[in-house]
Amino acid sequence: MCAICGVLNLNGDRPIESETIRTMIAMARHRGPDEAGIYRDDRVGLGHARLSIIDLSGGSQPLSNEDRTVWVVFNGEIFNYLELRRELESRGHRFRTSSDTETIAHAYEEYGHRCVEHFNGQFAFALWDARARELFLARDRLGIRPLFYAVRDGRLVFASEIKSIGAHPGMTLEIDPVALDQIFTFWVTISPRSVFRGVMEVPPAHYMVVRDGQTRLERYWQLDFPEQGAESGEPIESLAEELREALIESTRLRLRADVPVGAYLSGGLDSSVITTIIKNYTEAPLITFSIRFEDDRYDEGRYQNELVEHLETHHREAKCFGDDIAEVFPEVVWHTENPILRTAPAPLFLLSRLVRQSSIKVVLTGEGADEFLGGYNIFKEAKIRRFWARYPESKWRPLLLQKLYPYLAQSPTRAKYYWRQFFGSGLEQTELPYYSHLLRWGNTGKLKALFSDSLRSAVGTHDSMAELESILSQRIDLWNPLSRAQYVEVCTFLSGYLLNSQGDRMAMAHSVEGRFPFLDHHVLEMCSRIPAKYKLRGLDEKHILKRSMEREIPQSIVRRAKQPYRAPDSPCFFGRNTPGYVRELLSENGLRRTGLFDQESVSRLVRKCERKSGQPLSARDDMALVGVLSTQLLYHNFVERFSERVSRAKGASLRLTVDVNAQGAEVCATK
Repeated sequence: MCAICGVLNLNGDRPIESETIRTMIAMARHRGPDEAGIYRDDRVGLGHARLSIIDLSGGSQPLSNEDRTVWVVFNGEIFNYLELRRELESRGHRFRTSSDTETIAHAYEEYGHRCVEHFNGQFAFALWDARARELFLARDRLGIRPLFYAVRDGRLVFASEIKSIGAHPGMTLEIDPVALDQIFTFWVTISPRSVFRGVMEVPPAHYMVVRDGQTRLERYWQLDFPEQGAESGEPIESLAEELREALIESTRLRLRADVPVGAYLSGGLDSSVITTIIKNYTEAPLITFSIRFEDDRYDEGRYQNELVEHLETHHREAKCFGDDIAEVFPEVVWHTENPILRTAPAPLFLLSRLVRQSSIKVVLTGEGADEFLGGYNIFKEAKIRRFWARYPESKWRPLLLQKLYPYLAQSPTRAKYYWRQFFGSGLEQTELPYYSHLLRWGNTGKLKALFSDSLRSAVGTHDSMAELESILSQRIDLWNPLSRAQYVEVCTFLSGYLLNSQGDRMAMAHSVEGRFPFLDHHVLEMCSRIPAKYKLRGLDEKHILKRSMEREIPQSIVRRAKQPYRAPDSPCFFGRNTPGYVRELLSENGLRRTGLFDQESVSRLVRKCERKSGQPLSARDDMALVGVLSTQLLYHNFVERFSERVSRAKGASLRLTVDVNAQGAEVCATK
């Protein structure tokens, strides 16, 4: 895994300053600490910071084709590079290295922009075609690897992380009010928008071509499902076996590396499947890592230990306390480059630190199974609400919600009335493609009561729901309700939050690459064919995944109720050891400086946290506290104090062996 960055002159030729590219690289050096490199000519500058995983000695970047007319900087992995290399060699291409990066250059020569369709991987890359004077940017199908860009003063600036774009001397980072409004509704911004004004992302499954000062954005892959009523009639036994074989192949591919590979073990079904496949179907040593919590409500140690004993793994665990979360939270937000509404990324930050301290650079994890195989409560909840909506006057149909949330059964009469009102909100709007998510978004949207008048005014009448609808497939109304819910979850929460704030950013903060067997696009396309009744059988989530692996995983794990990954929120920040940054950023002065939140409303929330003295708040208050604090930290780090970070990056040692401003110059840096 690596960091890429670059600058392209859109109008005419101007030298790209070497110092600019160096500083942009230095801002993201955590992504690639092993070496760095620069390519420059009279139109473009490319930068790369490398985390060496494949072809440790020969994979330095920027990397070119034979005649040095095509140059690539690449973040990620092309897992099928060996098969693709053989295909390209049979067509006359000659390789100088054993790296997967060189495959991109030759595939581009052979297939042009459609080369991305041949890649099985997780990638973001920039390719400069010196002959055509064309920049080609591309991102993987689900947005596992980040890629941002901005246009200022006749130059296009791009990078793996926004902090590198902000380091360009022509850039100033400002919070986008509409983006903040979206995060406090959907948890994410609607792609291609980022939280910073004018900074955009290359959306997942898209590539961008920049030529003659013009940009063109193209989608090359789209998640699709069968039309409702036309789902596969294959028996569940054959589909379960097909799923198992697809996961075995996907896992094998993701073990390709020239360094040791580990795996995260949560104690849930998804990570248990991946670790079991590694143990039973590969020769790779099984090295596992888990996060443990002091609070039993979040801890899954019992199940983790059971699987460790069952598989006999080499296992290490990171223990997470509330004070740990509070201590690392500023750095967590620095790496997410986004406000977040939960502290859940923080324990993963601590876990990736343990992985790196254990001299492991690559870990396999179970992300994607819940989204593509029906694992979340939001899918079950939508199924119950649709059933209820057929007979809204029913007294017993809403009682099915107690199977998802058992605490509802013990609620007093007043609370019972409240939750019926809550879950009954928008009950009969079943025609909406995002029906499944209305309650989540409506509940989160209430946090915007904390916004300042000036922020509300800046958001104005912007219609973010219309913006969301614009990125959804035109076929979504043809699918069954579960497929619609899955698609919306993938387009928003998976790509924008789970793979970003909890995935790439927390792992790469400590130079660790995460790999996701469930997110192989062949696996996804196979999962999309599976009938909804096999994914969510009644209210049994991921039923077909359990069927596919039930003989190889302990039954206690197969049968256990899903425990969503959570971490303690507001109690981490208040009590005997309230950090100074919390008091400063949530003080009237701190809130006045940003102007984003209503001072009195936030003060009431803070007083409530202090009265609770470290005890849990409601879920909404937890989200409010974490959302405000993370936004304040984001402003502090990227607006108020960003120039200080850039100055420190400029002072970092990045010794280049060559630095020549001429077409075809290859520039490499030492560590």
